[in-house]
Amino acid sequence: MKKSKYIILAIALSLFSCNSEKQQITEIKSPDEKVVIDFNINNEGRPFYTVKFNNKTVVDTSYLGFDFKDAAAFNKNFIIKNTSTSTFNETWQMPWGEQLDVVNNYNELKIELQEKTSPERFLNIVFKAYDDGIGFRYEFPEQDQLKGDVFITEEHTEFNLIEDYNTFWIPGDWDIYEHLYNTTKLSEIDALQFANHENLAQTYIPENAVNTPVTMVGSDGTHLSFHEAALVDYSGMTLKVDTENLNLKSNLVGSENTDYKVKRTMPFHTPWRTIQITDNAPDLIESKLIVNLNEPNKLGDVSWFKPMKYTGIWWEMHLGKSSWDYGMTQDMSTWTDGGQSNGTHGATTENVKNFIDFSAKNNIGGVLVEGWNTGWEHWIGFEDREGVFDFVTTYPDYDIDEVVRYGKEKGVDIIMHHETSAATETYTKQQDTAFALMQKYGMHTVKTGYVGKILPKGEYHHGQYMVNHYNNTVEKAAKYEVAINAHEPIKGTGLRRTYPNTISREGLRGQEFNAWATDGGNPPEHLPIVAFTRMLSGPIDFTPGIFNIKFDEYKKDNQVNTTIAQQLALYVVIYSPVQMAADLVEHYEANPEPLQFIKDVGVDWETTKVLNGVVGDYVTIARKERETGNWFVGGITDENARTVDLNFDFLEDNQDYEVIIYKDGDNAHWDDNPLDITIEGVSIKKDSKLSVKLAEGGGFAMSFIKK
Repeated sequence: MKKSKYIILAIALSLFSCNSEKQQITEIKSPDEKVVIDFNINNEGRPFYTVKFNNKTVVDTSYLGFDFKDAAAFNKNFIIKNTSTSTFNETWQMPWGEQLDVVNNYNELKIELQEKTSPERFLNIVFKAYDDGIGFRYEFPEQDQLKGDVFITEEHTEFNLIEDYNTFWIPGDWDIYEHLYNTTKLSEIDALQFANHENLAQTYIPENAVNTPVTMVGSDGTHLSFHEAALVDYSGMTLKVDTENLNLKSNLVGSENTDYKVKRTMPFHTPWRTIQITDNAPDLIESKLIVNLNEPNKLGDVSWFKPMKYTGIWWEMHLGKSSWDYGMTQDMSTWTDGGQSNGTHGATTENVKNFIDFSAKNNIGGVLVEGWNTGWEHWIGFEDREGVFDFVTTYPDYDIDEVVRYGKEKGVDIIMHHETSAATETYTKQQDTAFALMQKYGMHTVKTGYVGKILPKGEYHHGQYMVNHYNNTVEKAAKYEVAINAHEPIKGTGLRRTYPNTISREGLRGQEFNAWATDGGNPPEHLPIVAFTRMLSGPIDFTPGIFNIKFDEYKKDNQVNTTIAQQLALYVVIYSPVQMAADLVEHYEANPEPLQFIKDVGVDWETTKVLNGVVGDYVTIARKERETGNWFVGGITDENARTVDLNFDFLEDNQDYEVIIYKDGDNAHWDDNPLDITIEGVSIKKDSKLSVKLAEGGGFAMSFIKK
């Protein structure tokens, strides 16, 4: 892998007098001048900003400020003491990712504010204007007027919109993101109706708020997506919705254990508040604003992590074919060394070897093993879950030494699994031991889980306590050369740039809901929305590749609500550097022709191009694999059949490819006939045109293998 090369140009454009009566620069434009940010203070000294895009206001007068526990609010009586601007342009390289080279080019405006009345405290606000949107954050500089610990009870960041946008949203739940997306007008958002909905007992939605990223589409084609970047030592931000005035306002996640939402020590700065702004849907996906607002790689060489496809003992447990736990004592109270297997335990040495053999034959680099360690009998639903798992003790039928030895013999890595049952203090105390065990066996990837209510009681998955826990876990793991794929996580905010052992995360209503959700699972529109919302925050471990769509032999009332062709397309459309071939071995072996695409498809990309798309309807993405130069294309649609027109101008000149297309058959339908697939070789060159029909809930995948 190439070393990161930085081409940096940082030029101070202007620096003005601290005399507030002299002219101050309060406007900044993006490099292409299409995005314009204006800042000012009103007659009460209240700071506010506006944003224009293509000469049209998209964010009108929006006020900024804070409430504190033991101090006067930061929201008025300010004067502008100083402003400065600069520009910055670099190209940095992702050690793994959707593309190799990332351009980070912005113009910056820094506003230095001071209260004009006692105690005359200071606050800075920094704006960055990119061609694809904006980011801004608050900076609390060192000062005599504000010292020591600061207790923030609420941040008042507004996004005051001028249009009733078509909005794609999930409720502002403080504990989970595993909700179906809703499509409504901004004025029709009603998040509170989703409390205790979708058979998710741990939901907590205290306000009519939405979680981010939340994406909106205007009548003129303007696309906006609101989120945050570089979430460190702070509480996650939801956005409270004023449906009457079309206003969003930050609503930080709190805790039942404190009367404040954020505790920081001076000096400090907040995460970036972000708006991605484009005039079309595909550019939202291609935007790198979120990662660009994060600091550069702090870990250095992370070549010990290899992007990979993986199989695993996971889907079979959601289907009910096997179980996570080994067995119970006769009184069903606990498991002991004398306990007997319940006969359905999935993580056995024999079963794992079966997955290793299959992976080795099919260009799949890893096997995930869930349910290998003791404690699963009491992992959830019990009041006291502290100390349930120890992350090193195996069940009697799992020989970790033999499994690792066999995997190495076959060239297949074992992916560790740490389910914490949300008992965070237990996990924190045992991380050194757990990661040292992984280091001993040469394991470099772990899937972590946080199912259930957070322990200690009163904390939420998205509050400052857990933000710090997730981030501290990543930093601890890096010391042992371990990469984290977090489930039940905090949302991605681009920290994968700073800590590139942050490889993927769940944080959405995933594939497993198709196996057991009482509402029938994820509808066909789910993923065409996810691609333009959740995926904007970073890689997703969605676990695609289910071939046995109906699985009636396990569950008659559930199924995957896509065609098999769409399951293949997801390997390209939904990005992650670790992609699971999630189905059972026997279902792949029964379908060798579509399996070929999973064998061929890459996971680490040099270039990504979004060929077309409409939020919530369909999307087509092309990605070029690093090192090989092979291209792969995937397209998916919602419940509506459609035909998409493709051109291939992204291909290299004078290069021949072996091209195979995997597409919905003539009679395919996500419910009526999901297994109808047509696979054929086609002749494609750089100047070729192709129309592809996608069935209801369908998709297509294409491989371009260099000859």
